[in-house]
Amino acid sequence: MKFDAIIIGSGQAGTPLAASLAKNGQKVAIIEKAKFGGTCVNTGCTPTKSYIASARRAFVSKNSSDHGVEISGDIKINLKQIKKRKEAIIEESRNGIEKMLEDNEHITVYRGKAKFKDPHHIEVGSETLSAEKIFLNTGARPRIPSVFEKIPYYTNEGMLELEEIPEHLLIVGGGYIGLEFAQMFRRFGSKVSIIDHGSRLMKQEDQDISEAIREILEKEGINIYFNAAVSKAEATAKTAELTLKIEGSEEKITGTHVLVATGRIPNTDNLGLEMAGVKLNEKGYVKVNEQLQTNVPHIWALGDCNGEGAFTHTSFDDFQIVNDHLFGDSKLKLSHRYTCYAAFTDPPLARVGMNEQIIKEKGIKAKIASIPMSKVSRAKEMGETQGMMKIYIEASTGNILGASFLGTGADEYIHSIIDAMYAGAPYTTIRDAVHIHPTVSELIPTMLQSPKDLEL
Repeated sequence: MKFDAIIIGSGQAGTPLAASLAKNGQKVAIIEKAKFGGTCVNTGCTPTKSYIASARRAFVSKNSSDHGVEISGDIKINLKQIKKRKEAIIEESRNGIEKMLEDNEHITVYRGKAKFKDPHHIEVGSETLSAEKIFLNTGARPRIPSVFEKIPYYTNEGMLELEEIPEHLLIVGGGYIGLEFAQMFRRFGSKVSIIDHGSRLMKQEDQDISEAIREILEKEGINIYFNAAVSKAEATAKTAELTLKIEGSEEKITGTHVLVATGRIPNTDNLGLEMAGVKLNEKGYVKVNEQLQTNVPHIWALGDCNGEGAFTHTSFDDFQIVNDHLFGDSKLKLSHRYTCYAAFTDPPLARVGMNEQIIKEKGIKAKIASIPMSKVSRAKEMGETQGMMKIYIEASTGNILGASFLGTGADEYIHSIIDAMYAGAPYTTIRDAVHIHPTVSELIPTMLQSPKDLEL
């Protein structure tokens, strides 16, 4: 079968690209070996945020007496109902994607595993497809260290299939996936222990942000082991025992469930990319240029498999870059993108651009505007004063270099900073703006009134 374009993967870049190619009159094949919608819809954003919403309800129910709301009796967590609600939300999204693809007369859907025969031909089951343009949107999967291979363990995917609350959940990894699940299941009633090989959580964040996140989690009763490497993993029918090496000594920890959240690896190893001549980097990600083209010009790589972002929003932006390259004026480029993301702990962490440690590493002369959430009236009124807001400004231009917000609603009001950065507006634009009272974001102009020099 010959097509104008073949897309491997129906994730957050592949699906809109298929629709755009079809809209422009091209004959498209899209190949999906698992479930439509990719990680975000099935095992990532959609299901985890539905669980986080349930965990938030449980936490508020148990912690409202200070607000004059007293609830008597036990708060019961029905994980089967939480799972059922999650699956209904997923099914709606997944069915919508599948229907859109299958109902489009210009798109042919293939279910199965794709493998290159040569740069223009791909095998799917017993069929061979060819196209002048090929797009990789194969995503990534959890990385599992070999020490865990002989015991039962869970990834984020398996945790979302549980129907009983773990008695003691051991989480290996202190990144945003591990922290979200830690707080979530602690609020569901599990005892939770985090094991991290580093000296602090979220090591890519500033020291004070990492410390504040630690305090938030420990306040909720989560145990954290730092500088801890898992040297041995054993299991019985009901428990798992991990041997930790902590600064030269050994310590054993026993739990009922083990969640491995030690990072992700790209799904590029079984595609036969060597037959197409596509180059990978040392970590297995597909090498791409500014328009997401690989070293083979008619093959592009979008989403998590290219290593240029690990989020739904960066995957969708990859689609926009490629779509502009194909049908627009080619103004969009990978280098124009500011790194931004959120960790959906409660309160959430939101980040855009550079933080303090990057600015210092680069030796950039900068200013900082900051405020603790305990000084924000709306946060005090809500009784949610944990965290802080920090904005970094280039001293010579007044342009915003980045921001780190940890606090109630941070994942929303970070966008005022993101938008200003894309607009190329100096910090004074936000400083002189009038924000609505009473809100958290109204303190952003206030804190920008007197930024201080950042010490290098």
